[in-house]
Amino acid sequence: MKKIFICFMALAILVSSARLVWAWTSANRYGGSTTHTYGSTSHTNAYGGSTSHTYGEGTSHTNMYGGSTSHGWYGGTTHTNVYGGTTSGAVGAGYVHTYPSGASYYHPPAPVYPAYHPVYPAYPYHPPVVVPAYAAAGCYGCAAAAGAVVGMATGAAIATASTAAATTTAYNAGVAAGSAAATTYVMGVNYAALPSGCASPSVGGTTYFLCGNTWFQPSYGANGVYYRVVPTP
Repeated sequence: MKKIFICFMALAILVSSARLVWAWTSANRYGGSTTHTYGSTSHTNAYGGSTSHTYGEGTSHTNMYGGSTSHGWYGGTTHTNVYGGTTSGAVGAGYVHTYPSGASYYHPPAPVYPAYHPVYPAYPYHPPVVVPAYAAAGCYGCAAAAGAVVGMATGAAIATASTAAATTTAYNAGVAAGSAAATTYVMGVNYAALPSGCASPSVGGTTYFLCGNTWFQPSYGANGVYYRVVPTP
């Protein structure tokens, strides 16, 4: 019988010790304290403020001046200041503030705007430029190049109300589109071919071409030889 009693007491002490694990209290040297039980914890600081948390319910805090804040387990927060005014809000629901006098106002939630994507400008299509090919017999493709350049220049001429130039640049090397049979030549302009019946005098060691009363000086560019109208040497 004595042995049974001793075993029973030992079992009771073991069960009591296990229960003590779920509850404890601690005090710090400044006067604050913390208490924990199963699912709940509370803390009091040395100045009188306190905070408590309960599993499944939420958290609340009271400061030393009397104001308090509580946060629900499933969202939503409420704050009460020392004068009795309260503010309550939740994510996506805005918030409501009530003054001690009882008046209140509601602030809706901030709108959520979609991500901004800038609109890229649409550039008009420009067809490829026709590049004329030059050979000893003349310029092939000059008419197409001149037509493309004149076509683009026409729009600008309408906008500016100016007269189109007599000749247009056919290639970026400076070769101007011209007709081999042209009868009027502009000083300083390059031509791809000479009219028929030209002489080729040499003046000062430089070869020129004299076509009627117009002097040409041959030069070489990216696409071959071209002829520039020059003053009488």
